[in-house]
Amino acid sequence: MSVAFVKEESAEAASETILPARPISDRINLVTEAGLRLLQDELARARQAFEAADALEDVNERRRQSALPVRDMRYYAERVRTAQVSPPPISNDVIAFGHTVTFERDDGRKQTFKIVGEDEADPSHGSISHGSPVALALLGKRVGDVVQLGKDELEILSIS
Repeated sequence: MSVAFVKEESAEAASETILPARPISDRINLVTEAGLRLLQDELARARQAFEAADALEDVNERRRQSALPVRDMRYYAERVRTAQVSPPPISNDVIAFGHTVTFERDDGRKQTFKIVGEDEADPSHGSISHGSPVALALLGKRVGDVVQLGKDELEILSIS
């Protein structure tokens, strides 16, 4: 349809409402059961936001308000589609996806993180992605092991 027949600011303004895709890593999309629910909830929120934007009468405002939900729907739909739920670890002998690990750094700081999927990771709340440098250094190790992380050493204190 020609811009002349629609109340648009301009075709250029309309193209500005198409956001680039959110980057998706090439890592396997491992998730915990809670992580899968998080992805499904985010997809539902994006759909609700899109439906609310789609109900707007003004075409320009509809485009502006739907840009982010459209991008998020594409992202979360793909993340849900590719999610591989990893069951909780059965043993605490060796660090694996889903474990909570406590370690001590060279400077004496003790930190505890749960190793989870990329989308559910939140270091400020005690969880890190299985693809993070810390998790990659820890995976497959045991209590008492010391791992090198850059210039630092981490001593594994507990696995749960």
